[in-house]
Amino acid sequence: MSAKGFFNAFADVWMHEGVRTPMVDYCGALGHISPTDLGIKAAREALKRAGIAPSEIGSVITGNMAPGDFDQFVLPRHIGLYAGVPQEVPAIMVQRICGTGFELFRQAGEQIQAGVCDAALVVGTESMTRNPIAAFDHRTGFKLGAPVGFKDFMWEALKDPAAGINMIQTAENLAKKYKITREEVDQFASESFAKAVAAQAAGFHAGEIVPVVTEKFELEGYIARGIKLQGKVTEVSADTHPRISPAEVLGKLRSVYEGGVQTGGNSSALVDAAAACVVTSGEFAKKLAKAQGKKPLARVVAAAAVGVPPEIMGIGPAPAIRLLLERTGLKLSDIGRFEINEAQGAQTLAVGRELGLDMSKLNVNGGAIALGHPLAATGVRLTITLARELQRSGLRYGISSACVGGGQGIALLIENPEAA
Repeated sequence: MSAKGFFNAFADVWMHEGVRTPMVDYCGALGHISPTDLGIKAAREALKRAGIAPSEIGSVITGNMAPGDFDQFVLPRHIGLYAGVPQEVPAIMVQRICGTGFELFRQAGEQIQAGVCDAALVVGTESMTRNPIAAFDHRTGFKLGAPVGFKDFMWEALKDPAAGINMIQTAENLAKKYKITREEVDQFASESFAKAVAAQAAGFHAGEIVPVVTEKFELEGYIARGIKLQGKVTEVSADTHPRISPAEVLGKLRSVYEGGVQTGGNSSALVDAAAACVVTSGEFAKKLAKAQGKKPLARVVAAAAVGVPPEIMGIGPAPAIRLLLERTGLKLSDIGRFEINEAQGAQTLAVGRELGLDMSKLNVNGGAIALGHPLAATGVRLTITLARELQRSGLRYGISSACVGGGQGIALLIENPEAA
């Protein structure tokens, strides 16, 4: 596949300490919480850990796919305001479906490089549980005997009406194209679970998680928001989906489509979560280091976004990564770690085969099959995890990437300054 699309190179753009909430299974302990409040929680903690005062933020860039409540129109503004960002600082909502979190970094880089701001707050937040049961054709009333039309927003959103198939079927198309077997997909999923469990036990994931507790978010002169955990739960501090999942156990699950390779066990988990990070100019980062001794987490080197056929949308990371490498002059072997969203097991394996990827470098702390895929939060989470892993392993370059429904791919190249 040709490396076409658009590309941004960033000369002096840096990401600082990032953070996320735990990723909690669909209909679990975070299921009743607004994505706005999850986003505020992550945003406040990201600013705190980075040692950056909210007053220094010049742009708020947020992502959220499905409305989790009737406040979604003001979600970007409320995340900024209740995180303490000054009123005069604007906020925007960004949407690139599963690639939204990466797009936040890309747009932050563009703004900083253009001199729009010196520091941007990026926040991806998603409540899969609170995806609505919706109807779009009732405004003009009901006709006698006509279908009422209420449908599950999340399930319907998985369908691509142009190609006439859903996201799972696109993975099945890739399995056929790349001759990927059910056994291979289950083995890949089992390994994702095992890596996530090991990373969790070692405390790696805890380093990027802020526990969620009952608390208020005050804003002087305005109505307080907040989080209220239900029942006897007083704190949610760990991801809930990782578990040891042997391939032979996964192999007993029924495939979504008869004769297919994708099951509920080897596809990305449905979870609720938010993730946030502060992105700054190099000059800002130097001032912060001088004043507080806090060094940035990574340099944001470049971003690429591409289009691919909708019916094989899951291959998107491959040409996006190729474009990054082509325009930066790097080779695949120069990249020490990859974080590629595991939308479906067959889809990720197809990307690996298309690129000729060394799979030992991929998702070394587990992927979305084990941890979950909270849409707009995913790209932020993956990039934070990647930056931390580069520092842990002493490697220089890493790429985070995802496929995008409708037929796109997006990828970010970051650099560990300690290994440069």
